[in-house]
Formats: sequence, C-alpha cells, structure tokens
Amino acid sequence: MTFLPRIAGLIIANLLIATPVFAQNAKVQEAANLKGADRTQKLYDNAKKEGVVNLYTSQTVQDMTVLKTAFETKYPGVKINIWRSSSEDIVHRAVTEYGAKRYEVDAFETDQSGLEALHREKLLQAVDTPVISELVPQAAAPKEWLGTRLQIITAAINTKAFTEGEYPKRYEDLLDPKWKGKIAVEAGDADWFATTVEAMGEVKGLKLFRDIADKNGFQVRKGHTLLANLIAAGEVPFAVTTYMFRVRQLNKSGAPVAPLYLEPAIARVNGIGLAASAPHPNATILFMDWLLTDGQEILSNHEFFSTNKRFSTTPPDMKIIYVDAADQLDNGEKWEKLFNEIFLRKKR
Repeated sequence: MTFLPRIAGLIIANLLIATPVFAQNAKVQEAANLKGADRTQKLYDNAKKEGVVNLYTSQTVQDMTVLKTAFETKYPGVKINIWRSSSEDIVHRAVTEYGAKRYEVDAFETDQSGLEALHREKLLQAVDTPVISELVPQAAAPKEWLGTRLQIITAAINTKAFTEGEYPKRYEDLLDPKWKGKIAVEAGDADWFATTVEAMGEVKGLKLFRDIADKNGFQVRKGHTLLANLIAAGEVPFAVTTYMFRVRQLNKSGAPVAPLYLEPAIARVNGIGLAASAPHPNATILFMDWLLTDGQEILSNHEFFSTNKRFSTTPPDMKIIYVDAADQLDNGEKWEKLFNEIFLRKKR
C-alpha cells in the first residue's frame, strides 16, 4: 500500500481501537512555552542536563550528519541521536511506540504529509518560538510543526543527451515522439501529480498526462536521490520529478545534469515537530530553534531551499505551488489510483 492511503488507514485504525488522547507532559509544555530574553540560555542549561535529542528523520544521513556536527559543536554537552527512515516508516514507528506507551522519541524531521499525520494522531506539541516570525508563511502556518526546508520538485535532464535547444519548456512538449522511452518519474509522487493537475485544471491535466503516457511512456523509479543519480550517470535521460536540491548538488560537483523548470514548480514543506511526550524537550527545542536559524545557512550552502526568509535562495522568478498536506491525506487514495493508472499502467 502506498504512503497516503496507508497513513490514512493508520489514523482510522487507531481511532477505531480508541487510542487514548495522551496527556501533555507538563515538562514538555513548560519548555514549549518558554519566553524571555534569556530563553536560549535557559534551554541550553536544561539541555545539558538532558544531554541528548532522539531524532527520527527522513533527511539523508550525509546531510543530517553535517547539521548534527554543527549543532553539537555550538552546544557542547548535547548530542543528536539519529534514526533515519522514510516518512511513512517514521509515522508507523511513532504510532506503534505511543500505542505501547514508549515515549523515547523527541522530534520528527520529515515531510509535511508525515507531520500532518502525526498531528492528527495528537503526537505533536506546538512550540512557541520567536523564530516563527522569520519563516515564510507556508513554514509557519502548521503551528504543531515548523517548516525547515522547501522540497522543490522539478524536472531534470542529462546535459550530454540533449542540446539546450531540445530541452522541453512545458509539459506539452513531451508529446513529441523524440521523448519516447526517455521520460522517468519517481514512483511516490502522487501528491506532485495531484497538485500539478489541479493547477492545470483537472480534466485538461489528466488528459495531457494520459496522452504523454500513451505516446511515449514513463519509466518509473523509486527514490528521488536514485533518480537524480541515474540522470547524472546517463542511464535515465530525463525525469519530470526530481528534488531540485539534489540536482543542483550534482550539477555543482560537475555532473552532466541540470534542473528544468516546467511550470508550475511544486513544493513540499519539510519540517520538524516536537513529540508530545518528548523525554528531552529543552534539548529538542534548542535544536529546533538552531535548525530554523543557524542551520538554515548550512542548508542553503548545501543547495537546499531555506524556509527562513533571511537565508532564502528560492529563484525569485519561479512560480511555486505548494502541496496541501491535509488535502492529500484526505484525497490521497483518489490520486494514488490515478497516478498508478497513468504512470504505472495499473488498473484497480
């Protein structure tokens, strides 16, 4: 079962078995509502006593290790323990652990659909941080979690396989027979598909993608990092969905791959949320504040798109439409079915 329907199923299943509403830990609430000019110092003093942050993340190990090292250098005595998996697995593990009354995780750093699911399960505690005023609206609005980076989904092309004059400028260009067998898509991007089609107009958008699939077909690959690497290696000439940050990282290293902007660009907001019964809330909030300020500069330097307006590197002329996480959880089954029918040619 794919991500959105499975997460929706988890939520429904837990409601049916009457998962209890977890009492908010007084220590967590106190840390989450801490105010004043000495807020950071108080958090750090308490964080040194707690000593650790247990973080569940879907960020790549390489990129998260850079952040972990920088934070631990600035705040000696506080360590970040990382468990890395997919957003789906993070939600599943969190629901299972809380159902068993195992309160070991401090924070979740993952995509917006996973965080929205955790919010609906009442596993998150909102944090009243002054950093909110520095964030773009899409990163500050959720309240129970805060956006740390924009995951911009764009097309990408192998620059040795085509001349610039051959690059597609819009999705309609992919109807040209020269693209037959040369177009790839990531297997889990039903939310990109839904947001793109809705922006085009559902009838028009569905017809266009069906026509492209009928005429030229789609290769389907699992994993955005893998797909970007395959384009760079020349094994996949072109893809309609890649993570722009990874393509830019590869391009910066000299790989023959470049991002292409086929309007509209679709963005997910990845974020971080404090666990409702976090055992180390002060250390966790200290890390959250750091990730939304100093950490944003590090992310920007690694080609990520910052949610903090002070460090924003989002192309100013790029029209971005944001995935609506709540809508995708509510209507995910419809779009998963359409995605499978068109791209995977699977009828259900």
